[in-house]
Amino acid sequence: MKVGLHGAFNDAHVDGAQSGSQRQLALSVAAVADADQRQAPLNLCLILDYSGSMNGAPLQTVQQAAYTIVDHLDAQDSLSVVGFNHQAHVLVASQPVAERDRIKGQISRLQAKGGTAIDEGLKLGIEEVAKGKEPHRISQIFLLTDGENEHGDNDRCLKLSTLAADYNLTLSTLGFGDHWNQDVLEHLADAGGGSLSYIQSPDDAMAAFSRLFDRVQSVALTNAYLHLEFASGVRLAEFKPMAQVSPETVELSVTTEGNRAAVRLGDLMVDRPRVVLANLYIDQLSTGQQAVVRAQVQYDVPGQGLLDQTSAPLTLSLAVQSAYEPAPDEEVQQYVWALAKYRQTQIAEQKLRQGDRQGAVTLLQSAAQTALQMGDSSAATVLQDNATRLQAGQDLSERDRKQTRIVSKTRLQSH
Repeated sequence: MKVGLHGAFNDAHVDGAQSGSQRQLALSVAAVADADQRQAPLNLCLILDYSGSMNGAPLQTVQQAAYTIVDHLDAQDSLSVVGFNHQAHVLVASQPVAERDRIKGQISRLQAKGGTAIDEGLKLGIEEVAKGKEPHRISQIFLLTDGENEHGDNDRCLKLSTLAADYNLTLSTLGFGDHWNQDVLEHLADAGGGSLSYIQSPDDAMAAFSRLFDRVQSVALTNAYLHLEFASGVRLAEFKPMAQVSPETVELSVTTEGNRAAVRLGDLMVDRPRVVLANLYIDQLSTGQQAVVRAQVQYDVPGQGLLDQTSAPLTLSLAVQSAYEPAPDEEVQQYVWALAKYRQTQIAEQKLRQGDRQGAVTLLQSAAQTALQMGDSSAATVLQDNATRLQAGQDLSERDRKQTRIVSKTRLQSH
């Protein structure tokens, strides 16, 4: 098992006559499996909301989705299940997936009642999944909720998600229906190194869990960090210097020291690269081919119990020209548009919260146009429809707002 690391600039040429230049660097990082590589066993915790609002079809379909996951786990995998309303309870203590019928029976005992305290469920879930954590296992948490954290503390949730990532536990969140807090669940998934899913109706639950389960089954390397070393005269932008743009868009927290920078990527998947976009400022350089960035990845190989492995370094160069001829890279431009779509939508949401309806309309329209440039027609439709509603004096529904958030981060999944 090794890392596939590739990089490209949005323009590989630089005008040598300019005092400075700006370039976007896209770095693609994925796990590359050996022909005989076996999947590392999973250590999975399901954290399920069973508050009163989950009564009926919502809870029943979530239980069915959980049963399906139990059926798809292998005997060497470990599973725990935590249920929460305004309190949290361990339904299935961390254990190998041997007695499937008994595990399903425990999940079937959930009955919708009470309020919602997400942090209580998350705390207990982290404690349970930690019991099954071993160097050869891939540890994952799926947290599902349909409501606001009315009996809990959102700041505590965020601290817990950061703690989970620090302990190499990946947290993904699933919002069910239209009344969960997209800011909280997005921040939890981003900080936890996972993904955010939107389950619009009970009929969508099975597909959402299936997509997420397929994703974690493609994880081959964990606890990955991308390390960058810059040549003299090359530096990261000071404001929002790096972001992940695939498989979903996430603003990254960057650690810098001198001419070095590092970001945590978390899990690396086979055939599903994480793509990171770095915004670089480059001082005037001498003409000719100039090495500007050296990249390397540090990672763990759970299937072999190996820690702190490092990839071969990748050196990226720019051609500094006295007679500048642009050399745009269309694939990198797609990533630049993906980040622009996300940030335009984020600012639109901020303006709407501030009461600046026209400002929100303008930015949503810009984001829709950006989506069209990417060929993302589904996102363009959602964003333009919401801009039209606001322009007509209508308010956006909770569903409108959640769809806007999801399409800003990634492409809509087809049902």
